[in-house]
Amino acid sequence: MSLLKRLEKEKILQSEEPTNESRTIRSTSQIDPWREFKSTVHHEVIQALDKINTQDLTSETLHPLVEHTLDARADALGLTPPRMERQRLVKEVIDEILGFGPIESLLQDPTVNEIMVNGPRQVYVERKGKLEPAGVTFYDDAHVLHIIEKIVAPLGRRIDESQPMVDARLPDGSRVNAIIPPLALNGPILTIRKFSKIPFGISNLVNFGTLTIEMGEFTNACVKARLNIIVSGGTGSGKTTTLGVISAFIPEDERIITIEDAAELQLRQTHVVTLETRPANIEGKGAVNIRDLVRNALRMRPERIIVGEVRSGEALDMLQAMNTGHDGSLTTGHANTPRDMLSRLETMVLMAGMDLPVRAIREQISSALDVIIQQSRLRDGSRKITHITEVLGMEGDVIVLQDIFRFEQTGIDKQGKVQGHFRATGIRPHFIDKLIAAGQILPEDLFLNN
Repeated sequence: MSLLKRLEKEKILQSEEPTNESRTIRSTSQIDPWREFKSTVHHEVIQALDKINTQDLTSETLHPLVEHTLDARADALGLTPPRMERQRLVKEVIDEILGFGPIESLLQDPTVNEIMVNGPRQVYVERKGKLEPAGVTFYDDAHVLHIIEKIVAPLGRRIDESQPMVDARLPDGSRVNAIIPPLALNGPILTIRKFSKIPFGISNLVNFGTLTIEMGEFTNACVKARLNIIVSGGTGSGKTTTLGVISAFIPEDERIITIEDAAELQLRQTHVVTLETRPANIEGKGAVNIRDLVRNALRMRPERIIVGEVRSGEALDMLQAMNTGHDGSLTTGHANTPRDMLSRLETMVLMAGMDLPVRAIREQISSALDVIIQQSRLRDGSRKITHITEVLGMEGDVIVLQDIFRFEQTGIDKQGKVQGHFRATGIRPHFIDKLIAAGQILPEDLFLNN
């Protein structure tokens, strides 16, 4: 069927009262009537770009070329796209060439926090903690795979049947994960965790209701007093965002080394060294993991070590660094409660291959860690710091914890919003003298249970 006939058929379907049959045609095929036309324009623009210098190509310089090519092709086919449709086609062609295709508009949308591509026909976004359809689609699996390759190729990474999973990042620091067939049965899957172009500060978290001003003051004092802190939480709870916010409390004159799988922390200090892991090459060699980078960082005269996330044997190296003079280190880990975080650390230390008694591991953990900041994503999509917990030390074979601040949920309102309040537990932390010695004098009523 010619493009013109297909367009005419689509107009007829749109003008008639939809029948069950027409609904089925649209829901199963979901064909963009302008797809072939747009593909032709895209191809002709690419051919034209081969003849000019594209080094400084921008949306502004590309726009006239795309418009001219589109109008010429439309005249040749005897088509007159409506004005709004014409603008959409021009934008989509530009997004395919300069950006990341159908998801480019989502990446530019400040209300979107996360983008989830579940194959070519199903794209979801997260807005304000809730998932909703994005309203965009890809042509087919090859189209999704093309966008994935466009993301990972500049980073020297690859994705194919021999290596069907990859972690990467966008130029703005957004975190990317992709997995393709044969592991993904729905087609290529792409997940993008977006990050604000302007790094969040503690005031942003207070405004979001993630914590209180008092909790922020306490965390600020802990960081400046060089306490070792781990931010614990589940997937999507906002751990990395909180890590970035509290990292801003580190004084400007300290040397900071960050270690991540995909560099995404946006630190504002000037003396920052950023290290990133490297996957194996096509021969399965040359991989550099977080554990390798932690060991190397210890030889780089660090004053602060920030590990984006500990999830394996690197936990042992991180704990040893904290115990051997590298105070003020920060990291994150996956766990649902502060107590669970300790259990996860034990497991991760054992994954390092060291045959250590459980008590020895717990002594390492209790002497290394000072504070656990527990963050959760609640059922209404809001993110809260539910515990700020002090690690006291060992009592027998058990690590003793005590909460300094807590979020207490009291119920859910008619709109489904979680109701509750933050409160201090009334307990002054045992390391208060360390805070005072570092010049961090906190108000006496900060810890009062109101």
